[in-house]
Amino acid sequence: QVQLVESGGGLVQAGGSLSLSCAPSGSFFRINVMAWYRQAPGKQRELVASITSAGSTNYADSVKGRFAITRDNAKNTVYLQMNSLKPEDTGVYYCNLDGRRYTWSRYESDYWGQGTQVTVSS
Repeated sequence: QVQLVESGGGLVQAGGSLSLSCAPSGSFFRINVMAWYRQAPGKQRELVASITSAGSTNYADSVKGRFAITRDNAKNTVYLQMNSLKPEDTGVYYCNLDGRRYTWSRYESDYWGQGTQVTVSS
């Protein structure tokens, strides 16, 4: 079973920056969308940003202008650069992708990372 391996995160003061990265532990024939979600304590998981294989991006309104999602298709890696962080950005950040493992398989979007904690202090 392939897993998504995340790195980055940690503790930072408000106004600071952090970067996250994520890559699958196994190979994929093709990956369509790669995305970052986050879940704050007591809240539902929400989409933070997503990026297609062609580079089209989508951001939650709350992070527009502060976060940037990019990907390296050759490495099947997605990144999230987070700037001007706010305490409300605190939460567990999860990587997700929609992809096909093999030429004969269908696209599946149920690939998730284990989550990485981001804490922004005021």
